[in-house]
Amino acid sequence: MARVVHFEIVCDDPERASAFYTEVFGWKITKWEGPFEYWLASTGEKGTPGIDGALMRREGPVGGVVNTVDVPSFDEYAKKITAAGGKALTPKTAVPRVGYFAYFKDTEGNTFGVMENDESAS
Repeated sequence: MARVVHFEIVCDDPERASAFYTEVFGWKITKWEGPFEYWLASTGEKGTPGIDGALMRREGPVGGVVNTVDVPSFDEYAKKITAAGGKALTPKTAVPRVGYFAYFKDTEGNTFGVMENDESAS
């Protein structure tokens, strides 16, 4: 079964948002050293209930809070999503050393992400 494994909080000022979530909830937020602007949020100790996520600058078709679902095959689930009435918002994108990712909309207009883990992605 595919599970929610990550969240993203879209914001206008990631540094300001980082300060807010750190002050209010005690999250540990660090800027990712990857090919795009992204701040990783650790929301608790490993092995405890909950998921970690990230903050990202507001751009394009994504807004609010977005959950990402881990799937065993990106291509298989992209087909399932569109066959069930969903819509792709972004193309399949390789996240180097992480996997393949894209944003979709469900039949109710909610945005979500789909990620296939693949460390060979480049």
